[in-house]
Amino acid sequence: MSSIHSRLPRVLRPVPLLRVLIALALLAGLGMREPMPADEPRFVLAAQAMVESGQWLFPHRGTELYAEKPPMFMWMQAASYLLVRDWQVAFLLPSLLAALLTLWLTGDLARRLWGYRATPYAMFGLFVCLQFGLQAKRAQIDMVLVGMTTLSLWALLRYLLEKPNPWLLALGTFSAGLGTVTKGVGFLPLLVFFPWLWVRAAFRQTVQPQRWHALAGATAFLLGASVWLVPMLSAALSSTDPATYAYAREILFRQTGTRYADAWHHVKPAWYYLQAMLTLWLPGTLLAPWLLPAWWRRIRRKDARYVLLLTWALLVLAFFTVSPGKRDVYIFPMLPALCVAAAPLVPALLRRTAVRALLWGYLGILVIVTIGAGLWLLLASPERLRWMVEDRGMDLATLMPLSWWLLAFGGAASVAIIATGWGRQRQPEIALVIVTAALWATYGVGVMPLLSPDSSAQALMRRVGERIGPDAGLAMLGWREQHLLQADRRAMDFGFTQPRAAQWQRAHEWVLEDPTRRWLFLRKEAIGPCLDPRQVIDIGRSNRRAWALARGDAWIPGCEVSADEPVNSSED
Repeated sequence: MSSIHSRLPRVLRPVPLLRVLIALALLAGLGMREPMPADEPRFVLAAQAMVESGQWLFPHRGTELYAEKPPMFMWMQAASYLLVRDWQVAFLLPSLLAALLTLWLTGDLARRLWGYRATPYAMFGLFVCLQFGLQAKRAQIDMVLVGMTTLSLWALLRYLLEKPNPWLLALGTFSAGLGTVTKGVGFLPLLVFFPWLWVRAAFRQTVQPQRWHALAGATAFLLGASVWLVPMLSAALSSTDPATYAYAREILFRQTGTRYADAWHHVKPAWYYLQAMLTLWLPGTLLAPWLLPAWWRRIRRKDARYVLLLTWALLVLAFFTVSPGKRDVYIFPMLPALCVAAAPLVPALLRRTAVRALLWGYLGILVIVTIGAGLWLLLASPERLRWMVEDRGMDLATLMPLSWWLLAFGGAASVAIIATGWGRQRQPEIALVIVTAALWATYGVGVMPLLSPDSSAQALMRRVGERIGPDAGLAMLGWREQHLLQADRRAMDFGFTQPRAAQWQRAHEWVLEDPTRRWLFLRKEAIGPCLDPRQVIDIGRSNRRAWALARGDAWIPGCEVSADEPVNSSED
């Protein structure tokens, strides 16, 4: 460590302390909140079902098979629970570990390509970009996917630029295969072979691997993908249950090829990713006016390192731009590669007055906006704040501690800015790391735990349990994953994607068995035609919806829901 430390420029001598600060910021808040939409309750619900039932091949959402995503991420959450025995810790642990791995891989790849001086600029550059922290603090698949794609790219670039070691190739392709069965686009690192073929033919700067290496790489990719595909297909094809066959067909075809080529949601215009990069990749995008021409000059000089990194990033961007379905997280795998490509250029850019001014300006705006929001929440009248809380089922009292957390972050960030900006040796790069660490620590320890009871539906389901009593049976119609997850008892469901009329018919049979002790939980806006509205109980709002309870004897005698009844109790 001392030799590495001595090779760093003086302005980056605090690197070891900053690394510790980053790790603490990412750890902050672990175990302090419940799973919250979007996606988190769904994955935890499936992971809990795996642990309880021992059925790990086919994830479930309630009583139905969940075929929208492979189970790899849910396996990781379930395995984390078996390790720590605490779901509040376990559900976030895979994302945290993937974030730390991605930071290390980004820094190590920069060291191997550009030298020790580039390492902290790559790591810190990735950390300060807003999207990285957001994903590291969420229990969604995307942070784990980026960990796998970055590992794959790290190994493949070492193989193509450093030495033709077949073990590196196997590691890179195995990681890509594993990423593919984590989320369908995990194969993206393999696109780096396209610019490599061009570089090898035009520049003759890369290594010349032996022909049999291609077979080793392909075999490793298939092994990675086979971790889940082979046992799943074997079980589906040998099963007599048509649901398992339908699951395999859905996840292999509709949720991959059809979802990409003919997306039915998240449809965005072609320029959508430009907007995402300009916002979520702040403050990194502020350097684009200087980075883009510098990158182009190095590509024209036929530097294979830049050609592979940047052309690969462009191929990823083009791949997702072609699809009509777009989300900002889709291009997240590009970000570590771009930070590696920027790392050797950043020290020179930081000597530019305009660059330093932009970074100080970004920090100043972040502090002003945060302090302004905190003061507004603290001083505004209840009438002006009511619109913020009513639709989410929150209490106005929640906003008071939230305002203090925002002000605390603003104060800590101001101190950091003054301390690093005072005197002749002004260091916006150090300030960026410290302020970003304070931001994610505040987010994890303060903001998210405050929002958790209402956003996770924990408070709503606690009211439900208190209202119906400890011995009542509970069933759900038009539910969301957070409701089933937060229920204080084993709740009944009649499917999640089943036709709503069919769900109502099954609910009728269920409540008739014991109408005075069985309750239905459902959306208030979608009460079926067979419930007496006078006996429906308003239980409150949560996640922008009003929810209600109805005891079994609220069912109108003799009323039947026909199969073609246009009943809809689902969320939009």
